[in-house]
This record gives sequence, C-alpha cells and structure tokens, in this order.
Amino acid sequence: MSVAPERKQEIIKDNATAKGDTGSPEVQVAILTERIKNLTEHFKSNHKDNHSRRGLLMMVNKRRNLLAYLKKKDVERYNALIQKLGLRK
Repeated sequence: MSVAPERKQEIIKDNATAKGDTGSPEVQVAILTERIKNLTEHFKSNHKDNHSRRGLLMMVNKRRNLLAYLKKKDVERYNALIQKLGLRK
C-alpha cells in the first residue's frame, strides 16, 4: 500500500518548504497521511490482514510524533499543515 512515485513527487512538491525538500516534517506527515489513507481503503476489503494493521498503527504513531514535534517547534506551520491535510476536526 505504498504511494505511487508520481503521486509521491506531487505530494512532495505541494508540501515542500524549499526546492529539493523531502525531509521536513510537513512532507513526511503528508506522505504518511497518503499511505494511511491507502491502507485504510485496503482494510475495507481485507479486514483480517493483521500484519498490515500493525504497520498502519506504526505509521499513525510516527505521524503523531512528527505532528507533536512540529507543534512544539512552530505552531503556525502545524496549524497550516493540519488545515491543509484535514487531519483534525
């Protein structure tokens, strides 16, 4: 349930803070969000796939840690990112 290379480049381009930026928290969270959405769709038809569910939980926790880091460092960037990705209600 990985992200297609074209889609990944599009996500990086949309969320990068500078040219060639692939490691900023915004980019990492956006890619993780896309992978989480893909796995969520996978589980709608494969509800017994517990091995992939473990991977999903690890991705959710990694995204949560990255968001906590971003919130601690720069609240404006954090708010802009969650608004852009539609993570919090």
